[in-house]
Amino acid sequence: MLVTATDMKNSFGKYLKSVTNDNEDIIITKNNERVARLVPYITDIDKYFSIRENALDYQYERRKVSYEEFMQIYEKSDSRMEFINGEIFLLASPNIFHQEILGNLYLLFKQYFKEKKCKPYLAPFDVHFKKQNIKDPDVMQPDLIVLCDIDNNVTVKGRYMGTPALTLEILSPSTKTKDVIYKLNTFMTSGVSEYWIVDPDTRKITIYSFIDYRVDKMETYKNGETASSEIFEGLTVNIDDLFDTLNIFNHPMPDD
Repeated sequence: MLVTATDMKNSFGKYLKSVTNDNEDIIITKNNERVARLVPYITDIDKYFSIRENALDYQYERRKVSYEEFMQIYEKSDSRMEFINGEIFLLASPNIFHQEILGNLYLLFKQYFKEKKCKPYLAPFDVHFKKQNIKDPDVMQPDLIVLCDIDNNVTVKGRYMGTPALTLEILSPSTKTKDVIYKLNTFMTSGVSEYWIVDPDTRKITIYSFIDYRVDKMETYKNGETASSEIFEGLTVNIDDLFDTLNIFNHPMPDD
C-alpha cells in the first residue's frame, strides 16, 4: 500500500492497525518519492531477515536513477530488473499460462530459424537498447528476441550489446502499460525492426514493423487468422493453435 507522508501523519493509528491486522507493508511517499516503509513486527528472526532482504530490492521500484547507478544496483541484486526511461522496474516471476505460450512460440521460432544466421533467444536475457538521441540506454528482458548481429556484439563477459531484429512480449494486466507504451517506444527508437505483442486475454497478436525509427506498419491478428512477420518471410503463427493450448488448463490467463 502506498501512503503519502501527510496521510500517514494524520491517520497513523488507522495505518498502524492495517499493518498489524492485515500483515501488510505500507510504503510512505513524499513528493511522489518513496521514502520509508512501515512493516509488521516479526518475532521469528529467520523470517524477519528473509523479509528484510526482499524489501531491499523493492525500495528501487520506479526509482529514478542513472544508467550507471542502475548497473551497480543490478549487479548486486538477485532480482530481475528492467531500466526504462530512467526508472527501475522489478519483474515478477511468470505464471504457467505465460510460459506455455512462450514455450510454444519459441519452438515455432526455433524451427523457422534452424540453419539460418539469425537466432531466437528466451528471457531472461539482458538487452541494452540505445535509443536515438538519448544518452542512457534502456535495459530490458523481452520474453523472446531474434538476434542477427550476435557475432560482433558480445563482450568478453558474454553480454550482448547489439540490437535485436525482432522483440516479443506476452502481455499480462500488470505489464500491459509498460509493454504497449514504454517498450514500444524504446524498440522503435533503438533500431528494432519488428515488435510482436501477444495478448492472451483477447487472443490476439499485434505486429509493429519499424523503418527509420518510425512505425511503418501495424497489423493485429485474431482467432481464425495467422500472424505473419513483415521482415522474416514465412515466419507465421496460427492464432487458434497458439492459444488453444491454454484450454488444457480450463482456466483463463490471470495476472502474473
